Amino acid sequence: MRKHFSNYIENVADKYDDLVFVTGDLGYNALENLRDKLGNRFINAGVAEQNMIGMAAGMAYRGYRVVCYSIAPFVVYRCLEQMRNDVCFHELPVFIAGNGGGYHYGALGSSHHALEDLAVLSGLPNMRCYVPAFLDDMNTCMDEMFERRLPAYLRLGVGKPMPASFTPTAYGARRTVANAQLTVVAQSPIINNVLQALQNDGLDGVTDVFVVNRMPLTDLPADIAHSLSTCKRLLTVEEHVAVGGLGASVAYQAAALGIAVEKYVSVCAHGYPNGLYGNQSYHHEVNGMDIAGLSRTLHTFFENA
Repeated sequence: MRKHFSNYIENVADKYDDLVFVTGDLGYNALENLRDKLGNRFINAGVAEQNMIGMAAGMAYRGYRVVCYSIAPFVVYRCLEQMRNDVCFHELPVFIAGNGGGYHYGALGSSHHALEDLAVLSGLPNMRCYVPAFLDDMNTCMDEMFERRLPAYLRLGVGKPMPASFTPTAYGARRTVANAQLTVVAQSPIINNVLQALQNDGLDGVTDVFVVNRMPLTDLPADIAHSLSTCKRLLTVEEHVAVGGLGASVAYQAAALGIAVEKYVSVCAHGYPNGLYGNQSYHHEVNGMDIAGLSRTLHTFFENA
């Protein structure tokens, strides 16, 4: 997604002549096109993320739309006070772009993982978090981010094209079937593991799948509510902790609507259950969000069917 992101920024640089791009001394071999395109509108703020956000807030206050780029854990956790006080309270168009959400940076360890970023940021006033799952909905998210002109966070991962079976929606994407028996709601590129598990197990034809790419989720989309009311069984999948994440939001909204769910399973990040680190695939396996783990979870919904 990072290369797709930099190409998008390059393509809109002329359309938005008030665009300024700031990097926290990261993005080598990915952002050189922006440096060349933007000229003095491209700023390397150095390894000083808090100062970067304060500087961006000042430029945004003067009328610029400012994109601040770094890896997700650095640009989120180090800068929370500056984002809250300088950006969000003043409703400024500062767009935080965090590369490598979830366990993306693998063996570099917990300091380089972003497992709570959406919970942390979606609770801030006027902030909207965008979590594209596919390259296609990444464009939609960024279009909205620039036009909305309010605080935003864009969580980047490893993106693939949206499958032809999916239909874009206002909240992300969906793939629904007649007589579905299970509602699956997922977020981020982890959806690709979900889709592979469904295909391997021959469950495509009995499962409604929804992808949510915006947080906070303040209302349950009508088509998700309808599917859940019909299926009464829910699986949520996210590369994020349970607290403040997608699963908690969907469960809360379903309860508020009075939807009776007979079985609910949340597949999410549990940190480091065995105290070990590895690549992203390793952490997916340990947390049951790899293809095999998701297959085992899916079987629990159909074992008595």
